[in-house]
Amino acid sequence: MAQINKNQLTACRRNGSTTNDFNQTEVAEFFLMGFSNSWDIQIVHAAVFFLVYLVALIGNLLIIMLTTLDVHLQTSMYFFLRNLSFLDFCYISVTIPKSIVSSLTHDTCISFFGCALQAFFFMDLATTEVAILTVMSCDRYVAICRPLHYEVIINQGVCIRMMAMSWLSGVICGFMHVTATFSLPFCGHNRIRQFFCNIPQLLSLLDPKIITIEIGVMVFVTSLVIISFAVITLSYMYIFSVIMRIPSREGRSKTFSTCIPHLVVVTLFMISGSIAYVKPISNSPSVLAVFLSVFYTVVPPILNPIIYSLRNRDMKAALRRQCGILDEELD
Repeated sequence: MAQINKNQLTACRRNGSTTNDFNQTEVAEFFLMGFSNSWDIQIVHAAVFFLVYLVALIGNLLIIMLTTLDVHLQTSMYFFLRNLSFLDFCYISVTIPKSIVSSLTHDTCISFFGCALQAFFFMDLATTEVAILTVMSCDRYVAICRPLHYEVIINQGVCIRMMAMSWLSGVICGFMHVTATFSLPFCGHNRIRQFFCNIPQLLSLLDPKIITIEIGVMVFVTSLVIISFAVITLSYMYIFSVIMRIPSREGRSKTFSTCIPHLVVVTLFMISGSIAYVKPISNSPSVLAVFLSVFYTVVPPILNPIIYSLRNRDMKAALRRQCGILDEELD
């Protein structure tokens, strides 16, 4: 068990922390620094985040509803999309509502347990999203490159097992991160220079000499993300090679329209998240760090409904059918 020297203990006491019999610092709460101390900026931040949250909420719930109710969307592709939308609904709900409330109430405090819980669900859902995006790329590879064997390879049992493994991988990674981070003694200040409890900022509150385990976890998870990105890239290389051999220009355009948006979301999410998590830990506030965190927490849950609903013919047709059914019931 890591030991804390006298200077560290003094700093901890000065910041309102206490120590237990095992020489570990007990932090009762953290303070999320947010974007600004200006009341006007906080109001703008709360309003923008509320609109973003509302759009993401409506869009993802709409996809969940359509892919559940419409019989024409009961395929493997839309089964994965339904899971992705449910995940995005949960993913954005972990961070944004708390940030909105904090801006409106000036209460940036979050309990130790609340911070651990937020960090766990965030890492859990982020890792699960990487896994689901990887599964979706494999699904598109089989559908486009091996269409005659698609129903055999991607059957209902395989879909359920892949989703179960994706969600399980997220739970395991989230548990590893939280266990490795929150089992260590926090010392110094308890101000998190972000609008939510993210692991890199939490590590900046720890003694660099005792974060070896968490760094090991981050390296392990980053390696999995790199492997996932490699699998996705390889899948799309094969997909694009097949698409280019389609004689019909309309056929190529239709296939590209279903693949390119998925690739864009994957690239934006993975690159921004990876940069934020592999860059050196710093105690000083960084505009880039806040910008990246907004990017990988907010952009994917908003982009997914726009890409898969507004640009998807099947989804728009399903929406028209459901609206027609609703009109008939009202009549």
